[in-house]
Amino acid sequence: MTQAPTAKALVVDDRPENLVALEAVLQGLPVEIVSVTSGEDALKRLLADDYALILLDAQMPGMDGFETAEHIQRRERTRRIPIVFLTAADYDAHLAYRGYQAGAVDYLTKPFDPWVLRSKVMVFVDLWTASAALAARVAECEALRAAVDDARQLLENPWLDPASVLPRVRARLDAVDRDRVY
Repeated sequence: MTQAPTAKALVVDDRPENLVALEAVLQGLPVEIVSVTSGEDALKRLLADDYALILLDAQMPGMDGFETAEHIQRRERTRRIPIVFLTAADYDAHLAYRGYQAGAVDYLTKPFDPWVLRSKVMVFVDLWTASAALAARVAECEALRAAVDDARQLLENPWLDPASVLPRVRARLDAVDRDRVY
């Protein structure tokens, strides 16, 4: 039996005090917060781990949030991770449009309502969790299908030695039981 993986949120902001504030707002949610202070660091983290969502500061020195999002969208492995832009700038329709064009699913201006942010984060964590559970079930079905195919091969070919097929069937079924996510 395997435990379901924990959802992670990548939080990107060049100001450490903003990272601390975001961590405080998200405290208590079933999500592991990974904080970085630059777009470059975010891209490095995305190479190593999977994330349920990204909270991305739009305005940072060096590689800004828009450029970071464009890099994220170019990678097959990361293009489906939801990006929520956070910005201290007053709402600017042009900047919001630029954020959505870069791949954002939402664009929030500071100060934002912490309960709204918590709710949005939970939606993406729930979607990620459901997607992970579905992927585990798909893998389980594929393994069961392979075990059934092996067993059917034995039934359809009576001249086969059962000792050559049954261990493979048992191994596949044991793997399904071992990898089942609860």
